[in-house]
Amino acid sequence: MNQSSDRARYTLAILFAINLLNFYDRQIPGALVEPIRKQWSLTDSQIGWLATAFTLLYAVVGVPFGRLSDRWNRPRLLSWGVAAWSVLTAASGFAWGFASLFAARLGVGVGEATCAPAANSLIADLYPAKRRAQAISLFMMGLPVGNFLGSYVSGHVAAAYGWRMAFYVACLPGLLLAVLAAQLLDPPRGAAESSPLAGRKHRDYPHWWSALKIPTIRWIILTGALSNFNMYAIPTFLPAYLSRYHSLNLKSANTLAAIAFGAVGIPGLLLGGWGADRAAAVRSGGRLLLSSAAIFLAAIFFYSALNVPQGQFILFGVLMGAGCLLSYFYYSCVYATIHDIVPPSLRGTAMALYFFAMYLLGGSFGPVLTGRLSDHYAHRAMAEAGATALNEHFRAVGLHSAMYVIPVCSLVLAAVLLAASRTVSADLNNLQVWMSTPDTQPPPLPAQLQESHRS
Repeated sequence: MNQSSDRARYTLAILFAINLLNFYDRQIPGALVEPIRKQWSLTDSQIGWLATAFTLLYAVVGVPFGRLSDRWNRPRLLSWGVAAWSVLTAASGFAWGFASLFAARLGVGVGEATCAPAANSLIADLYPAKRRAQAISLFMMGLPVGNFLGSYVSGHVAAAYGWRMAFYVACLPGLLLAVLAAQLLDPPRGAAESSPLAGRKHRDYPHWWSALKIPTIRWIILTGALSNFNMYAIPTFLPAYLSRYHSLNLKSANTLAAIAFGAVGIPGLLLGGWGADRAAAVRSGGRLLLSSAAIFLAAIFFYSALNVPQGQFILFGVLMGAGCLLSYFYYSCVYATIHDIVPPSLRGTAMALYFFAMYLLGGSFGPVLTGRLSDHYAHRAMAEAGATALNEHFRAVGLHSAMYVIPVCSLVLAAVLLAASRTVSADLNNLQVWMSTPDTQPPPLPAQLQESHRS
């Protein structure tokens, strides 16, 4: 028992480190927006596309990687993925223009697509349902820590040695983690479930898309798109916003962004994981209700932060940080709910489908739409002023107006999470009935999967 617990904790620690590097590497371009934009004379729309490059292939290849994580050795899949994205992150530093950096970020997305399905599936087989949200919140701690270090370290390295060096320094830790990941043990599917029948392979749901037949999963997929819209728009433009609107230099802007978006995620995930497990003990949809309330409050803080006058960057950081802290509740609450309502043999696939929509519909559009809005409002401000050149003042006005899309998106997300909480109970009951059926009896598939089974 102790050996099993030690192995679970060690595996979780390695997965945390991999996830940290995962988000560290994603954050590097956002930290370097201003020096890259000025060197290559890019628009905010192009900056948005650089962030979207990663999410495009990440979303598409994540589905087959998710299915592969349900069938193949998960530590080995993680090892290959970490090695690939680390090498391609370093390659980003050799880019000679927008197109080459865009291509390199596409490759990074392919490697990082292995992380979420395989790691989440591993955690679900290492920790029982009553401890799962807390374990996931610890794993997801890599998100805020990675975001913090990605902004802070990259900003300081770029200020001292140039922006290209910020990409190079991320390679070696990734190669080390790839070696450690390859040495992890792969537990049996369903090993942590309370039902002794949970790990059976011949009772797999009939089709990989059967996860989409579960009502709560469909709601959750929509929430993922809305959540990722914000969680990619914010880090992509937050350092630039602080530089343009509040007149901070590269190091100061990235330090404040690292705290307001990254560091606050640590208490956000811990509180979210703690609250999610307790909310679920009171009500089956409690985790999603908690997340809905937190996101609603986050929208208020985001709106208040954007109303802070120029120059009052400390107050802005406090309000933006409070909104981001509450936004991190989403991960602990929603990821644990997915594992609760999806059978063990489909968890990797369900996570991949979720991430497909989360990144293709949310992560891809967040930076691009925000960037296009910024360019639009900047040109409008220029026209209203009767000017003929787009200077830094107009760019600051444009980005400030564009950022209001964040609180609006948060309000919609809170409403969809509330709707999702209403279907959890029925989906949970359907899964428990299915898993408790003996092998000698035909498996009573949940009602929403009957049609899929007959086909």
